[in-house]
Amino acid sequence: MEDVFELVGNELLMINKWMEKDPNLKVGFTSRNGGTSKGYFSSNNFGLHVSDSYGDVIANREKLATTLNIPLEQWVSGEQVHHTSVHIADLADIGKGAKSVVSSLKGIDGLITRESGILCTAFFADCVPLFFFDPVTKYIGVAHAGWKGTVGRIAEEMTTKLLELGCDMKNLMVAIGPCISNEYYEVDEYVKEHIPMEHRKQVLTPVGNGHYLLDLKQLNVEILVQSGVFRSNIDITNYCTFRDENLFYSHRRDQGKTGRMLGFIGYSC
Repeated sequence: MEDVFELVGNELLMINKWMEKDPNLKVGFTSRNGGTSKGYFSSNNFGLHVSDSYGDVIANREKLATTLNIPLEQWVSGEQVHHTSVHIADLADIGKGAKSVVSSLKGIDGLITRESGILCTAFFADCVPLFFFDPVTKYIGVAHAGWKGTVGRIAEEMTTKLLELGCDMKNLMVAIGPCISNEYYEVDEYVKEHIPMEHRKQVLTPVGNGHYLLDLKQLNVEILVQSGVFRSNIDITNYCTFRDENLFYSHRRDQGKTGRMLGFIGYSC
């Protein structure tokens, strides 16, 4: 079965079936390939919060900005603190987080907009990218969901905000992007205790000694469906950041010495 994220060259994975619904929509996920970064960050690192060369990261971002036809000065990113706060981005926010970490939106892990000329962005190296698109109201969004954000129900926070903005559940589309897969994501009792009882059977596999394999993709699906999203409107990628080393950085696989991919969604002018 074809993946919802279609590989373009070796550098980008795009949600073409969404973009076919709106010619100005740009939505996808970067790979680790095709950039200028070196060493642990070779080669397409988008994270300014890791110890990569500032010039290399900006060069990687500028290259993507040109490809997407949305200037870097119009990108927006949240601080990403593994919480569940969501921000509705407008033109007053453009440039926040685009060229520095300190200018990013404080305490924000989810972004929503329908303004043209804004690229909502988030950074990943195992956590779950959640993408949202309503082709009727034109609202779009991206959220960063690590295990803390997932059990905190950032997927529900995004869905609730979109409903408040006038989206109809029958139209709301969600895509779960490349992240660490359950077979590589071992967690302990502490993490297990944060997962609601009603979801544990679907998302946890015991491996002994008080450890479990956690399926973050499926946990987000369970929360989205509980929040009213139609299961038929949720697409889940098969890509895994840990397994697919030729395509992705992985914080766990690379023991923290690694770069960050970019999840992005926006409308070009």
